[in-house]
Amino acid sequence: MREALTRSGIAGVLLALLFVCELTGAVWGMGSRPPVAGMPASDFSLTDLDGRAHSLGQHRGKIVLVNFWATWCKPCTTEMPAMQAVYDKLRDKGFVVLAVNELEDEAKVREHIRTYGHTFTVLMDHDNRVANEYGVYGLPVSVFVDQNGLIQEYVKGSLLTQERIQEVVDRLQGATAQKAATRS
Repeated sequence: MREALTRSGIAGVLLALLFVCELTGAVWGMGSRPPVAGMPASDFSLTDLDGRAHSLGQHRGKIVLVNFWATWCKPCTTEMPAMQAVYDKLRDKGFVVLAVNELEDEAKVREHIRTYGHTFTVLMDHDNRVANEYGVYGLPVSVFVDQNGLIQEYVKGSLLTQERIQEVVDRLQGATAQKAATRS
């Protein structure tokens, strides 16, 4: 009898600890699990630096690079010129960059973007809601979403280069062209 009570007591304590861990994860802003390739990308709506709303869903039919970043993150700011270069080259061919800034002051973000001359869309995630949906708990994180709204790559912490971005975009454009040819 005593052994059964001890087991049930331990099980209760473990259950309580699990609950507390879940609760504190939500309070501290820890994201959910990162999405995996092939999953539908969660749609979201955030405002840009001019207060205009943008959603991921409005870019269906295009390849979208969703990049989570902050001005204080050196790797984030290091990879931004590569993102800009590929965006400049491919924006007329259906490539979109949505740079989602986490929790920073708009004036600071605006100054950074102006200083470095970035022209891709910068969105403000003031409450970290979208970053949490995408399982972001370290920066930078980049998510490549294909024309059908499916996640194709989730890149955490690794610097994006022009070559890497171009390689992913070429692969995704090629896959779409191949599917279209197969249907004909």
